[in-house]
Amino acid sequence: MSLSGLGTVTIWHDLLPEAKEAFYEWHNREHMPERVGIPGFLRGRRYIALQGAPEYFNLYEADSPAVLAGQDYLTRLNTPTPWTRELVASFRNVARAICRVLYSAGVGQGGCMLTLRFDVPESSAQTVTDLLRQHVLPPLVDRKGIVGVHLCRADEPGSQIETAEKKLRNQDTQVPRWIILVEGISAAAVQTAEAALRKDLTDRGHALQQTDAATYMLESQCCKLPRGNLA
Repeated sequence: MSLSGLGTVTIWHDLLPEAKEAFYEWHNREHMPERVGIPGFLRGRRYIALQGAPEYFNLYEADSPAVLAGQDYLTRLNTPTPWTRELVASFRNVARAICRVLYSAGVGQGGCMLTLRFDVPESSAQTVTDLLRQHVLPPLVDRKGIVGVHLCRADEPGSQIETAEKKLRNQDTQVPRWIILVEGISAAAVQTAEAALRKDLTDRGHALQQTDAATYMLESQCCKLPRGNLA
């Protein structure tokens, strides 16, 4: 697989303009290192929009969905630092999901990421999952300029837990139920893959409904360092 684990936290948000300078310092120097320091968290990435919205997309990869439901993560969410309290209040248009990775393949990480949020009727959820995993997503991995393709499904109860950090946001938080992530070397590569994905599903009688698509560029990432690593 191309992702680092079987659990993800996916977060989209805009930001009040006056908070941007402080946001970058906080996210780079405190928030991503803090999250990646949680046992079972492996990597954090932040992206900025090239096309579509919201402006920012954040992806955290963890060993398993159990890590994301565990006490270590919940403790962090319920004891936000003073800097976190200040900055999270500036978030707008937030969508966040704790997810199980249903499919991940590829050769690595790309500098551009397409995020596709969509919904599927529960009656056809298994059919669409099988179709994506077995027929639609694998060919995308071999497309020119594509280095990773992933399918995630939200743990809705876990995503909706009321935490101290969530209460700092001034708006309701949306929970996207299904997410496809396509990583590539350029915006054109991931957008072309999206068009192929949509056409394939439509041709198979399962056109995607209620979709939100955006293309992002990687700004920063933070990885868990091996034990014994010295600065």
